[in-house]
Amino acid sequence: MRTRASLARQLLVLQLAVIVVLVAGGGLLVVLDARDDSAGDAEREVLTLSSGLAELPGVRAAFALPDPTRTLQPLAESVRRATGTDFVVFMAPDRTRYSHPDPDRLGERFVGTVGPALEGRPVTETYPGTLGPSVRAVVPVSTPDGRLLGLLSVGILQEQIGGDVRRRMVPVAAVCGGALALAAAGSWAVSRRLRRQTFGLGAPEIARLYEHHDAVLRTVREGLVIVDPAGRLTLANDEARRLLGLPDRSEGRPVAALRIDGPLGPLLASGTPVHDELCVYRDRVLVASQERIEKDGRPLGTVTTLRDHTELEALAGELDSVRGFAEALRSQAHESANRLHTVVTMIELGRPADAVEFATVELASAQHLADRLTGAVAEPALAALLLGKAAQAAEKGVELEVTEDTAVAEAEPSPFAARDLVTLVGNLADNAIDAALAGDPPRRVAVTVRSEPDGGLLVRVADSGRGVDRAHLDAIFTRGFSTKGGPGGVRGRGLGLALVTQVINRYDGEADVAAGGGAVFTVRLRPRGERRRRPCGAS
Repeated sequence: MRTRASLARQLLVLQLAVIVVLVAGGGLLVVLDARDDSAGDAEREVLTLSSGLAELPGVRAAFALPDPTRTLQPLAESVRRATGTDFVVFMAPDRTRYSHPDPDRLGERFVGTVGPALEGRPVTETYPGTLGPSVRAVVPVSTPDGRLLGLLSVGILQEQIGGDVRRRMVPVAAVCGGALALAAAGSWAVSRRLRRQTFGLGAPEIARLYEHHDAVLRTVREGLVIVDPAGRLTLANDEARRLLGLPDRSEGRPVAALRIDGPLGPLLASGTPVHDELCVYRDRVLVASQERIEKDGRPLGTVTTLRDHTELEALAGELDSVRGFAEALRSQAHESANRLHTVVTMIELGRPADAVEFATVELASAQHLADRLTGAVAEPALAALLLGKAAQAAEKGVELEVTEDTAVAEAEPSPFAARDLVTLVGNLADNAIDAALAGDPPRRVAVTVRSEPDGGLLVRVADSGRGVDRAHLDAIFTRGFSTKGGPGGVRGRGLGLALVTQVINRYDGEADVAAGGGAVFTVRLRPRGERRRRPCGAS
């Protein structure tokens, strides 16, 4: 049972907190800006009004009267009411008031800064006067020749400025409230979508799932490949990268751009469901299974698993060879026992010459082949293979002939690995023996292995079987092709030709197949130093 809030809820709370802070901060900045604007407007207003009043001839004339208050008090009040200011105060140079909104204050001294005005310069300030804190301007009233007659102060109370700011804040508050509501609704919608996508999991649970997911992907022995519906690689674990030789940062790229050749590239791109299909990829034998994945009827792509059966197939092939050799040895032992009894009986019948002739005929034939191969084929493993295949074919009723022009020159170091030669010749010979068995008697197989003047190697295997259908010539080397019947199983059919293709590609060789009247497979390998690429094909 989860006790922590889900990731979606945590994100919603965080978003709302950020939005509230941003909206509140923005609103505060707007309030401060509006207050500064209102104070600046008030300052400019009182300065402009006081400067204009000080230039009026009637004002100058009133200062020269014996009782300026009788003229200036009505004028100040009419201007104050007309302009919406809070006070208009005319005063003598010694600060004695000639006008004031409160008549009881007439004749008292003005409270505020007047020094610059006495020197002929206007001054503005915010000052707590008798009516309260206000923004005021004090200007001199002078004659045209510059003689100071008095002073004039016009002010607006800060209470009035605050009321103006509050009126200006009403639309700002409405906008901030609307923005907050809209942002909250958007955050809720995002949170709801995120909750569906994360299945209501919290951050710690998602972190644990990721850790487990990553650990499983790294330790699983199978390659795992996930491709989205658009054909882009979504995920490939370490084993899949190793098996396919994928480059770094391959996720997100189209499968077609990853250069996965052979049957795997089209298989991954097509998304076709398969189960335990044998695929030969470069120098590996892989078993691929692919399934489409959906959720609520919506396609999410495909999941492909890859199992490396290279070593297993090699061991299975070796086991098949050992079984064949064991059967051949068992049969030869049985046959040798019969021959031995025959020889013993001939000696007992007093015919030793006939016994010696009978015993040495078969031995001479086998010894001749062994002597010829060991003398002509410098590679011991290849010579042993040919001898074994000859015995194996004879056991199955097929005559395997190693042609007279078979000759493999000795080279140090050898340009061709013994294991590759055994794989190439052994699989071609096995296929030829099976093809001959499926044909009509007499059943024959001819094998030629010959070094070429340029340092390459030619391998030709011909059989007396039914041959290869011309319609299959283009596909015979490409995807482990086989025309043999029987269940494929995991190992499948056509693995021999697939392994032959690996060896051919490893040495940049070429292969040709002649169809009709039995099949003739011709393979040419080049030393590793020569790099002339030509894919396997048929002629």
